[in-house]
Amino acid sequence: MSATDVQKLETYLRRTTNALLQAENDLASERAAKTEPIAVVSMSCRLPGGINTPEDYWKLLVSGSDAIGGLPKRWEGLGLYDPDPEAVGKSYAREGGFLEDIEGFDAEFFGISPREAQSMDPQQRIILETVWEALERAGVRPDTLSESRTGVYLGTMSSDYGKQAGLGDLDGYVSTGNASSVVSGRVSYALGLQGPAVTVDTACSSSLVATHLGVTALRNGECDTALVGGVTVMSTPALFVEFSRLKGMAADGRCKSFSADANGAGWAEGAGILLLKRLSDAQRDGDHILAVIRGSAVNQDGRSQGLTAPNGPSQQRVLQDALTAARLTPDDIDAIEAHGTGTSLGDPIEAGALAEVFGPTRAQDHPLYLGSSKSNIGHAQAAAGVAGVIKMILALQHDTLPKTLHADQPSPHIQWDDSGLRLLQEARPWERGERLRRAGISSFGLSGTNAHVILEEAPAAEAVVAAEAPQLPVPVVVSGRSEAALREQAGRWANWLEAHDQVSLTDVAATAALHRTHFDSRAAVLAESVEQAVETLRAIAEGQPHEQAVTG
Repeated sequence: MSATDVQKLETYLRRTTNALLQAENDLASERAAKTEPIAVVSMSCRLPGGINTPEDYWKLLVSGSDAIGGLPKRWEGLGLYDPDPEAVGKSYAREGGFLEDIEGFDAEFFGISPREAQSMDPQQRIILETVWEALERAGVRPDTLSESRTGVYLGTMSSDYGKQAGLGDLDGYVSTGNASSVVSGRVSYALGLQGPAVTVDTACSSSLVATHLGVTALRNGECDTALVGGVTVMSTPALFVEFSRLKGMAADGRCKSFSADANGAGWAEGAGILLLKRLSDAQRDGDHILAVIRGSAVNQDGRSQGLTAPNGPSQQRVLQDALTAARLTPDDIDAIEAHGTGTSLGDPIEAGALAEVFGPTRAQDHPLYLGSSKSNIGHAQAAAGVAGVIKMILALQHDTLPKTLHADQPSPHIQWDDSGLRLLQEARPWERGERLRRAGISSFGLSGTNAHVILEEAPAAEAVVAAEAPQLPVPVVVSGRSEAALREQAGRWANWLEAHDQVSLTDVAATAALHRTHFDSRAAVLAESVEQAVETLRAIAEGQPHEQAVTG
């Protein structure tokens, strides 16, 4: 072989080696993208008992109380309650978890006419409000997302709002106002988002399935940011009547998850939204990361004991698939926010599946703690899964696993001994340590579709030492679409500042100026202290002049 031939061969081998290395690097990058953790950078919620913020939700959870109350005013005059389970067209339960003021929608704020708003399912109205709040809590001005590749993945169930309309009421708005597809589509339309918009209906697992789809879309590069979650509002009592016939409802309206007293589901309403980004993008953008989604999975029961009967082996598989997707082992998980509807059939099957997956290698001093927010707020149906995710994010933030209510005596139908499971009959500390804290969240749909999401604590943030600034007045700006809205907003800011009097007023001023939408009716407060800002904001809220305020 000549010297020229040897040189050609060396060049060929070098190029081939470089190509193989490049292909290997490309494959590794692709695999990394497909498994990249997803950051939760904001969350918002509407839940029973007047819970309008995650902070309200935590107060309920940590207090060890529930938000279950009487039937809503919108059902008054229907003569719904009858304690006889055999009574036709009646409900033997007269309590549940209901949202307050579902009629109080500011249509003008979203550019919707009063006539169209009247024909819109409350689920669409509440989702618009909750999405807006999630974005502003992240410091994202909603108008800046116009034409962005932001995806919307929302879980909901069939609307019963439009079913009240007769043929003469069809005005061109009823169809879009009650279509499930429009629950996600209206969000994209209102904000000008151009990523995927998908509405999911897998019954009670809908919002967790929507979360799984949003996580997958981010990893596949289908969108750069994703709004995920779910909503349920019961405009009519059809579900209460239907489950009275099935005798599958708790007479007192309370879910007694994994309890000896479990006697059926307690139905509720709710909405929850998570704002998701790829972890690398969130870190690049300097976002405040609340938690990280490591993995998720979805499957189906297939043919089981019945159309709506839970399937233990399928539940085991979805748990194992989520662990595989997260590249974790069962021992890496500390707690499970369970589906836990409080039925004598479903709870033992769910606990049995958890024991099969997590029990065999579990150390006795590291049990898997088991709880369910349904014991606090009831079963919020399509919003149940996302309510569970928000609960576990709050638990990570507050270093506490909340107590599960109504479970003084654990279910005798569950083999607790040697299962590796421990029911959260009392709140427990859950603090940062050498190992990362992680939790799983489960949802199982009436349709047979199961979902599981694995949540991990956020990466530790570096402490920032703020330079001591001179005590100078700073401008805090507030606005609204009308003078009345401005006054209301000023009152809300005053209330918040009064409850957070240790906050940096400079930070508040920066957030108000740079990370909130500025509407036509505006006011500016020039203040040197939180107390002075509260006083001046109160004056604006009451329509009174103040020397430190400028309005216009």
